[in-house]
Amino acid sequence: MDKREIFVKMASIEERIGDLYQEIGELKDVIVVLMEENAQLLVENQHLRNRLDKKTTKPAPKQKRSEQVKTEEAKKKVVGEGYDNLARLYAEGFHICNVHFGSLRKEGDCLFCLSFLSGVQK
Repeated sequence: MDKREIFVKMASIEERIGDLYQEIGELKDVIVVLMEENAQLLVENQHLRNRLDKKTTKPAPKQKRSEQVKTEEAKKKVVGEGYDNLARLYAEGFHICNVHFGSLRKEGDCLFCLSFLSGVQK
């Protein structure tokens, strides 16, 4: 094999690698769109479940003092669950701030999301 054939073969390999790199980039873009759509659908699904739960529950009769305390504790747990869900979404790589909510974080941490998480925690 002479030098020219080696050079031609190397150029061919380089071209194929370039094509594969472009195809990988296109697939990555499709995956990002699908992940964003999935996150939006998960949020919408949760909202629909909450609305369904509200419609199916009957108004509660007058509660005694101890029952009111239990209800308030349950409401606090719901707030805790919401915080946990947001923290989980952020850990999975999604924005939870009002600026980019639901979109995929592409470059490290988001200061808006982190400030939101620290504000909710207080």
